[in-house]
Amino acid sequence: MNTLKGTLLGIAVALACVLMGAVLYVNAIAKGSLAAADPQGYSVIEANGLSFAVDIRGDKTATPVILLHGFPESAVMWDKFMDELTANGFYAIAPNQRGYSAGARPDEIEQYQLKYLTSDITAIADQLGLKQFHLIGHDWGAAVGWQIAAENSERVLSYAAISVPHIDAFGKAYREDPTQFEASAYIRFFQKSILPEFMMAKSNYERLKSIWKQHDATEIAHYVGILSQGKALTGAINWYRANFPVFTNGLDVGKVKVPVTFIWGNQDHALKRSGVDDTKNYVDSDYLFIEMDAGHWIIQEQYQELSEHLLAHLAKYK
Repeated sequence: MNTLKGTLLGIAVALACVLMGAVLYVNAIAKGSLAAADPQGYSVIEANGLSFAVDIRGDKTATPVILLHGFPESAVMWDKFMDELTANGFYAIAPNQRGYSAGARPDEIEQYQLKYLTSDITAIADQLGLKQFHLIGHDWGAAVGWQIAAENSERVLSYAAISVPHIDAFGKAYREDPTQFEASAYIRFFQKSILPEFMMAKSNYERLKSIWKQHDATEIAHYVGILSQGKALTGAINWYRANFPVFTNGLDVGKVKVPVTFIWGNQDHALKRSGVDDTKNYVDSDYLFIEMDAGHWIIQEQYQELSEHLLAHLAKYK
């Protein structure tokens, strides 16, 4: 009995320490004790009452391509590809989205709903005077891209989605496919308060760094530098909190009526085949599906092959 009590007491103490550490971490963020700054060389674009850091390259009279990053990366994931875009005669625009730009970190969870995330991108396009543009997105950036493409067929010249299926297809898979539901356990963990931030940030962001197995040290340092800023990690995770009903109840984005290339890595642990295969049913235009021998971080794992697919897609619809 004494042994059992001792064990329970030890567990209670350990949990108390974890919670105390989490509270201290969140308090530090709330007090603004962590640095907050946008990357050097980025333009600052005012949109929807927020300030977005945007990497802009190339001739602004050329055909625009907007690139959307996912979680937990930033616009720097497109660094090498932006150079290729400009070399091929495109105007490249890659914003740090809500949570990732120092001037775009609302406190309210609901401010990270997809309707606001998509509106940010079209508002940035408006500010840059872009009447039409190509769109490319990875991970959460792909989710944002699917909705923009569905709602703005008159503006989106073409869409290339990487890793993430059409939102409606993914939501259906989440609800109906046990394999996808199990693979999405991290989404349910992110619904907790405070704890996800603490677990990802502890031990100098050890757990966060562990997911980037193909990224170089400079890229990882860049991401950690952003996510260690005040409110940044919470803002990034709030994408999952604000949009959880999209997975559980569905969003009904509807069919995309612009040309689409969807690229998926068949070793992706988070995104299973059911939603991927169903995506073709949500595109009412030219549709090309490309399956690559890669995981989730395709741009780092198979950069050359991916860039060739993307440039071929853009050339086809230029």
